[in-house]
Amino acid sequence: VKVEDGQVTVHPKDESKTARAQHGLMRALINNMVIGVTKGYEKRLEVKGVGFRVSSSNNELTMSLGFSHEVKYKAPEGVNVSNEKMIIVVSGIDKQKVGQAAAEIRALKKPEPYKGKGIAYVDEQILRKAGKAGKK
Repeated sequence: VKVEDGQVTVHPKDESKTARAQHGLMRALINNMVIGVTKGYEKRLEVKGVGFRVSSSNNELTMSLGFSHEVKYKAPEGVNVSNEKMIIVVSGIDKQKVGQAAAEIRALKKPEPYKGKGIAYVDEQILRKAGKAGKK
């Protein structure tokens, strides 16, 4: 890796298969770092469900997700969490940390296939199932 004239260049040390793979990996990681610092990364999660509530204060989410207790989520270092009504916004400069934090929040109450209740990414398609057919 060389930094010259404000540009970062990555060259493999030889033409072996592992060197070529590491070359592509290093290039992608550096590209993600540059994008993270210039634009930043953001994941948006939507909370769906009757009686579900979300509130945030000083980088901590407090969620009422139908459990007997409120669920609190403290964001890791370098990641900001906030909410706009029922949309949770996870943002930061590290792509991996932002994605991991969003996945941890989603894992608290995954969307269920019958009514679609739970926490899902805004652009996620939830496969819905038909309920019971009932007796005739």
